[in-house]
Amino acid sequence: MSFTNFLETEILDHVFAGAAYTAPATKYIGLFTAISDGEAGSVTEVSGDTYARQAMAFTTSGATTSNNAAVEFPTAGASWGTITHVGIFDASTSGNLMVYATLTTSKTITTGDAFRVPSGDFDITLN
Repeated sequence: MSFTNFLETEILDHVFAGAAYTAPATKYIGLFTAISDGEAGSVTEVSGDTYARQAMAFTTSGATTSNNAAVEFPTAGASWGTITHVGIFDASTSGNLMVYATLTTSKTITTGDAFRVPSGDFDITLN
């Protein structure tokens, strides 16, 4: 999982420059079919059909935060393509991409499929 330039700047400004930063109350997972520059937030997000970002809540323990409940996207009414990456946004639409990752195994979503993230399977770790 990598932080975007947006989130890195917010954290540095908050911790070292004393700038206010309010974490979003709700975080949203988005699905991508490509990333041209993840750090800059340049991604190709699934769109149309029944697709919508889904709220994802986290629990932190030590240097790792993980989703604390399963997340399921709506059943696809048409092909969404091959999902290669995922990311966490601070808004359900538009907003800022905060973190992103490449899936271990890409997942092709066709009509009638649903993308699921089991509880505890989405981990963000700081070293």
